[in-house]
Amino acid sequence: MDIRDDYRKDLYVEGMKLLHFGVTLVIFYTFWLLFRYGAVAGMDKYGFRYNYYVTAGYGLLIFFFNRTYNSYLLGYTRIRTLVFSQALSQFFSAGIIWLGVCIAWKHMHAPWLFFCAIALQVLFDAGWSYMANYSYFKLHPAKRTILIYRNELDKKRFGTVTGKPIERLYKVVKELQYDGYSFKEIRSKLEGYEAIFVAGVHSRCRNGIAKYCKEERVAGFFLPHVGDVIMQEAQHIQSFDAPVLYVTTSRAKPEYRIAKRAFDLIASLLGIVILSPILLVTALAIHFYDGGPAIYKQNRLTRDGKEFQIWKFRSMRVDAEKDGIARLSTGENDSRITPIGRIVRRFRLDELPQLFNILVGDMSFVGPRPERPEIAEQYYKFIPDFKLRLQVKAGLTGYAQIYGKYNTDPYEKLEFDLLYINDMGFLTDLKLIFATFGILFLPESTEGVAAGQTTAMDYESEANRTEKWEKRDEHWAE
Repeated sequence: MDIRDDYRKDLYVEGMKLLHFGVTLVIFYTFWLLFRYGAVAGMDKYGFRYNYYVTAGYGLLIFFFNRTYNSYLLGYTRIRTLVFSQALSQFFSAGIIWLGVCIAWKHMHAPWLFFCAIALQVLFDAGWSYMANYSYFKLHPAKRTILIYRNELDKKRFGTVTGKPIERLYKVVKELQYDGYSFKEIRSKLEGYEAIFVAGVHSRCRNGIAKYCKEERVAGFFLPHVGDVIMQEAQHIQSFDAPVLYVTTSRAKPEYRIAKRAFDLIASLLGIVILSPILLVTALAIHFYDGGPAIYKQNRLTRDGKEFQIWKFRSMRVDAEKDGIARLSTGENDSRITPIGRIVRRFRLDELPQLFNILVGDMSFVGPRPERPEIAEQYYKFIPDFKLRLQVKAGLTGYAQIYGKYNTDPYEKLEFDLLYINDMGFLTDLKLIFATFGILFLPESTEGVAAGQTTAMDYESEANRTEKWEKRDEHWAE
C-alpha cells in the first residue's frame, strides 16, 4: 500500500469538502446582502465588517451542525442522507442567524430570502453529494474483507457490512466462525485481505489481530465489549512509575450538573408552552377515539435504580397489557396500536408528555433511555452489566436513541449508553439534541421487536453466547 497515494486521495476528498463549505458560505453571503441591502452591490461603508462577522458566525454554525449530522461522511452514507443532513445543517444555521438578527434589530423580518438561499443550497448539495460520493468510490475501490465472528448473534450485529453503501467499500469474500483459536492459529488465515471485521473474539486473539492490522496496514473493525467502552473513560495516573489507568463510577462535575439541570428546566418549560396546541389536539384526538385516557403512565428506571412514572401519549388500546406481561411493541403490525396511535408514533408525538418528566427532574433531555423494571430484570439475567446504564439520569434522547433503534439489542444499547457516559458534557448534549432531529423522519428507527418476542433480546442466542463465552473464559484461564 502506497502511503503517498493515500495522502493524495485524502487530500482530494478534503478538497471536495472544502469546496462545499466555501460555496455554502458564498451562497449565504450573497443572500445575506440581498436581505440587508436589497442588492448584492448595495453595501454601505459602515456595514462591510458586520457582513463578514455574520457570515463567519454562519460558518461556525454550519461547521457545528455538519459534524453533528455527519454531513461529510462520504462513502459510508447514502446520497439522499447526505443531502438531508446538509439541508438540516443549513436550515438550523440560517434559522439561528435570522432569529439573532431579528432580536438584535428589534424587528421581525420576513425569512423568505433565507428560505431561497436554503433551496438553492439544497440543489447544490444534491449535485455535490452525487459527485463527491462517486469520486470517493472511484478513489477507494472495494477492499477484500474477511468477517470473523463467534456466533450468529455477533454476525447479525455486523449486518450493515453487507448492505449498501458499505458493500461498495468492503466486499466480504470470506466468513470465519471463531472457535477459540489463538492468534497464531488464525494469523495465516488473515493474509491477502485488505480489511478485517471482528466480533466476539477473545481479547488475547483480538489484540493479536489488532496488532496485525497495525503492522500490515490493514483496516480493522472491532465490535467492542463493555469492558472496552469502560476503559475508554479511564484516566492516566502519572503518580506511579508504571502506566496506570484509573476507572471508577462515572459522576458528572457539579458545574455540568447545574448547567444541565438549568437547561432542562428552561428548555422543557419553553417546549411545553410552544407545543401546547399540539399537546392539546393530540390528547383530545386520543381520548375521543375510544374514550380512554390520553396519557399512559408507566414505571421506569433512572439514576441509581430509582423508579419514576414516565408520561407518554397512549398509542395502544387501553387493555394492551391485560395479561399483565410487560412486552415491547412489534412495530407497525402490532394489533394493539390504534389508528390514532400509528399517527402519534409516526411523528414521535407520544414522547412529548415527557417534557413534564424533564420539568420536574425525573428525566433529562439527554441520557440513557429509561427501561421498565420488569424488562430490565430479564436483561440483568444475561447481561449483569446492563445496570451500568443507571450511573446517570435517564433521558429523552442519547446515542442509543439516535444511532440505535427501538429494537436494538440491549447489549448494544448498553455500549451506546456507556459511550455517552464516557463523553458527558454540555456540548455533547447539544449535539445529541440537534442530532435527534435527523432521525425524526426515519421510520426504521422505530422498528419493533420480532413477533413472539416480549423484549429486544434474542434469549436463545443470548443464552448460547453467554454459555460459550463462560466456557471460553475458563479455557483461557487454565
